[in-house]
Amino acid sequence: MRIGVMSGPERGDAAHKADRMAEDARWAEEAGFDTVWVPQVPTDFDALTAVTLMAQVTSRIELGTAVVPVHAQHPVALARQALSAHAVAGGRLALGVGASHHWIVRDMLGLPYEKPAAYTRAYLEVLNAAVGGAASVDVDNDVFRVHNPLGIGPVAPLPVLLAALGPVMLRIAGALTDGTVLWMADERTVADHVVPTITKAAQEAGRAAPRVVAGVPVCLCAPHEVDAARERANRILGEAEVSPNYQRLLEHGDARDVGDLTVAGDERALRDRFGRFADAGVTDLSVRLLPLGDGRDELIASKLRTRAAVAAIAAEFR
Repeated sequence: MRIGVMSGPERGDAAHKADRMAEDARWAEEAGFDTVWVPQVPTDFDALTAVTLMAQVTSRIELGTAVVPVHAQHPVALARQALSAHAVAGGRLALGVGASHHWIVRDMLGLPYEKPAAYTRAYLEVLNAAVGGAASVDVDNDVFRVHNPLGIGPVAPLPVLLAALGPVMLRIAGALTDGTVLWMADERTVADHVVPTITKAAQEAGRAAPRVVAGVPVCLCAPHEVDAARERANRILGEAEVSPNYQRLLEHGDARDVGDLTVAGDERALRDRFGRFADAGVTDLSVRLLPLGDGRDELIASKLRTRAAVAAIAAEFR
C-alpha cells in the first residue's frame, strides 16, 4: 500500500497558502511519501495550480488532485489544464475528478445536478480522449458534441481517478478510469463494497486492476486522547456527512461518522489500522493530518509529531 498526505489551502492569504503548500510537498518528498493529494476546495485555491506549484519544488513524488469537480469546466478545458500541469511535473500528475455534491453544483454553481452519474460517464468519454494523446478530440454522446483539435499531448501516461461512492459510479470508475478516490469509507466498506464492484467492472472492460485511494484523518495521540481526536474530527470535518452520497456509503461499513473513520492513537494503533486498510484492498492511503491540542502551538506540535510518525510507518508498507 502506497501512503500519501493531503495538502490543501485551509487558512491564510493566497501567498502564504502557496508557500505552505510548496513546503508541504517538499517535506513529503523528503520524508519518502508516495503522493501528495490536493483537495479542490470549492471556495479556495485551484488544485491544479497547486500541483504546478508543487512540481517546481519536487522531483519524484506523485501529485494528485482529490478531486476536481467535473461540472465546473468543460472536459477539454480540464484536459488542457491537466496536461499542462502534467508536463510541468514531468509526468507526475494523477488527475482525480468527481461529480461533487448537490450543494456545490446546484446551490453554489447554479448548474443542473439531476443525473450526475450519466453526466460523469459522458464527461469521461471526452476527457479520456483528450488526455490520451489524440490530435483531435472527436466525441458525440448524450451530453457533448466535441470536435476539438488538441496540440498538447501527455508527456507520460496520465492516470485519471474518479471519486466513486455508490455502485453505479464505481462501475463507471472501473470501466473508464484507473481507479477511485474515496472519503468516508472504512475498511469494511472498502473490502465488501468498493473493491469487488470496481474490480469487476475493470475486469469486464479489460482494464488493469484499479487503484483504490482512501482518504482518512490521522492523529498521533495517547490512548486516553482518542475520543478527543474523534470529537475534533467530527467538529472540523463532519460537514460532508450531510451528503446523501456519504450517508449511503456509510451504510456499507461500521463507521457512522468521520470520527469513527479517524485513525487515532499511538504508533502501534496507527500501524495496525493502516494494516487493516491494506488488507481491505486499499492501494493508496491518503492521510489527512489531524492535530490535537489547545492553542496554535500545541496544534502545530501535534501535527509535526503525527506527520513524523506517519512517515516512519509509511516506510514499513513499501
